[in-house]
Amino acid sequence: MAARPAERQMAGMRGGAADSFEVVDLPVDEVAGVAVRGEVELATAPVLTAALEDGIRGTSGPFVVDLVAVDFLDSSGIHCLVRARALLGRDDRALALICPPNNVRRVLELAGIDELVPVYGSREELAHALTLPPDAGASD
Repeated sequence: MAARPAERQMAGMRGGAADSFEVVDLPVDEVAGVAVRGEVELATAPVLTAALEDGIRGTSGPFVVDLVAVDFLDSSGIHCLVRARALLGRDDRALALICPPNNVRRVLELAGIDELVPVYGSREELAHALTLPPDAGASD
């Protein structure tokens, strides 16, 4: 079976141990997006940027980035996410993130990303949000 377009891998050396970085298509039927695994930093950010650009260009509607399996996120990763939001904004498309409460979520909060895009704690939380009627949060 051929690799899906968003599948990208990178192996590097950090602290003497091989770390693996991977971006794959998000396995959620209701929405387009990618799932990221590993460390998002200066060396891996170009791979993520390319995968995000490809994914955004090849889809329509909201776009989700799943960061559940990300162990580390630095300012290079923040830049990737802000760039993705800008690309989506050109077409009035939304970006959402999946990130459980952990050190990566804390970085997103410190950078103010959680104020720019919705951040869900799990795929289940995202799925629940997708099933709500558009006026579910509106008051009478």
